[in-house]
Amino acid sequence: AALLTLTRKRGAATYAQTLQNIPETQVTTLENGLRVASEESNQPTCTVGLWIQAGSRYEDAKTNGAGFFVEHMAFKGTKNRPGSAFEKEVESLGAHLNGYTSREQTAFYIKALSKDMPKVVELLSDLVQNCALEDSQIEKERGVILQELKETDSNLAHVTLDYLHATAYQGTALGHTVEGTTENIKRLTRADLASYVDTHFKAPHMVLAAAGGISHRELVDAAKQHFTGMPVTSKEGSVPALAPCRFTGSEIRARDDALPLAHIALAVEGPGWADPDNVVLNVANAIIGRYDRTFGGGKNQSNRLAALADEHHLCHSFEPFNASYSDTGLFGFHFVSDPLSIDDMMFCAQGEWMRLCTSTTESEVTRAKNYLRNAMVAQLDGTTRVCENIGSHLLHYGRRIPLEEWDARISVDARMVRDVCSKYVYDKCPAIAAVGPIEQLLDYNRIRSAMYWVRL
Repeated sequence: AALLTLTRKRGAATYAQTLQNIPETQVTTLENGLRVASEESNQPTCTVGLWIQAGSRYEDAKTNGAGFFVEHMAFKGTKNRPGSAFEKEVESLGAHLNGYTSREQTAFYIKALSKDMPKVVELLSDLVQNCALEDSQIEKERGVILQELKETDSNLAHVTLDYLHATAYQGTALGHTVEGTTENIKRLTRADLASYVDTHFKAPHMVLAAAGGISHRELVDAAKQHFTGMPVTSKEGSVPALAPCRFTGSEIRARDDALPLAHIALAVEGPGWADPDNVVLNVANAIIGRYDRTFGGGKNQSNRLAALADEHHLCHSFEPFNASYSDTGLFGFHFVSDPLSIDDMMFCAQGEWMRLCTSTTESEVTRAKNYLRNAMVAQLDGTTRVCENIGSHLLHYGRRIPLEEWDARISVDARMVRDVCSKYVYDKCPAIAAVGPIEQLLDYNRIRSAMYWVRL
């Protein structure tokens, strides 16, 4: 028993010790502008990935969906590894290959044994520099993507948030969906996809990130071997600059009384990635919390809105969000409710926003900061999450922000939360998206009038 107790004590580490003992992120920039970043640990595995400054915000109305299409095609063979040879070579390593596309970034990453890191770098290099884009594979994948779009249309939460972007940033690139439209997917040609790759997959706009049992020097050597010849610009010149996206207070309503539940999303304009107000808004969202009827706790939950939702059966679920982009963002919430509970839930949710602006307490802020610290430390679980953290940070902030610095930024008080929420929420025109049986959703002007309190 004494030995077990001793072992447990040896394995324990305080929160402060955890923050201080995180390995330093090493960054090297190659001559062509490619940034190579890594965090070394004693893990037997590693995750290596490419994070690219490309996504649906870099597309126009005619090419929307090209980035998502290219992501699908990237795994369907290269000029050096045609057909399924690429995937088979990844599988022969016992590795896991994945990727995703968002509005402002694209990522491809492989999780493998640490000893296979040089081979993984070679595979990623081949993937982005020599994508085959064979006509037969394009037509096959076109059908796959069209089927995915049909499945996405049945995900009403996803549809509602796409509608929210469409109305909040109407007429701009941020209003595009990541997947593109059905018409575009049917129309995009090999030349369109090749042009997208040639324009965006360039060294200065990419980060090669790695985490796990690897050596930074060996990672840089592998990058120099396989990425040195990568062009700095496209045939047409450098990657186009981001066009500004103006937020508009407006709404989209897609009423369908045949659906059983209503999906409602409401948001105001938030700050961009690098704005320090982002941290305070994340604390505010932690105060609001989230709720699902399947959760335990009932009306005894510490989040006030969750307790109200459970006690009065206001909704099936709700979740706040803070979606940040380079120069703007959406700070809001999404909830799912029965048709006859929409007005009550909206009233309570907006009332909680107003309370954040005027009556936030220190005890609520303390609880929210503890929640964020727990979520922050959870990012250390596994090499893939660390690798993604490195790649995204270098794209968004130009450097990897240490967790110790994040912890210092989280040290806000109730006054700061009230001031920042008042800056972004109080008396602001929101964007609204609603899908389903939404007859009870009040007129936009009524919802707008609840964005401030008339108090005597």
